Amino acid sequence: MKRIGMVGYGEVGRIFCAALRPQVSQVAAWDLVFADPAARASALAHAAGQGVQACAGVAELCAGAEVVISAVTSSSTLAVAEAVVDHIAPGAFFLDLNSASPGTKQAAAACIDAAGGRYVEAGVMTSVPPHGIAVPMLLGGPHAAALLPTLLGWGMKAQVASERVGVASATKMCRSVMIKGLEALVIESYATARHYGVEAAMIATLQETFPGIDWSRQGSYFFSRVAQHGRRRAEEMREAANTVREAGFEPFMSEAIARKHDWMADQAQSGAFSDLPASSDWVTYADLLLAARSRAE
Repeated sequence: MKRIGMVGYGEVGRIFCAALRPQVSQVAAWDLVFADPAARASALAHAAGQGVQACAGVAELCAGAEVVISAVTSSSTLAVAEAVVDHIAPGAFFLDLNSASPGTKQAAAACIDAAGGRYVEAGVMTSVPPHGIAVPMLLGGPHAAALLPTLLGWGMKAQVASERVGVASATKMCRSVMIKGLEALVIESYATARHYGVEAAMIATLQETFPGIDWSRQGSYFFSRVAQHGRRRAEEMREAANTVREAGFEPFMSEAIARKHDWMADQAQSGAFSDLPASSDWVTYADLLLAARSRAE
């Protein structure tokens, strides 16, 4: 592989580009932020510093790319595939890292394969940091086995889940209902317990019931990740809701989880967690939420 194109230059895109740059001749990237007057300078400077070619659009990105990787928000999964179809080289792989429902992934696969590309879905099974490019992922689709040796050679921790598109994403989405649900539950439970002054007793009972989890440490991690990425997580949960709906069930829980993550994103956007160190514990986050609530009353 000589050239890789990365659609999306956010947290995941940057991590993957940095890891892939030493292994191939050229890594190119395209992101909407490159055209944003308010934010483009920083993004372009970062790309230049990493030796990543910042492209003006998908046509430039796809030119000569043997693998195109999509790492965007869940809601943009299909839109990216549709944008690439007129430009992807015949036989080039399209690796879809996005968190989307099986139906969305199947629609994206139909676009890419009809254009002569080779679509491979990936279910990224945990947060990319701190694993980096070695984050565990499940691959799916008829072209997954052909791409697997290349990915393993790059240091990815990937395995083929199925030759059918949708199996890997279904696994990922069902897991997300649990993990993002736990995040939402912890934030709601811990902040409420802090209000009543019963957090120590409540966490002690959790520790007794589930002794394999450090509930204070896990709570701090959940608060920090949702405060930082709540909007993206909410989008993923709407795709999880689509997954549940595609299975014929009403996604009561998934939709509620999405609302909770959106709410946390709103708190972050309003400045509730401004200048908060990443190492802050959950109590600090909860106290800031309580303070924001008091100001709003």
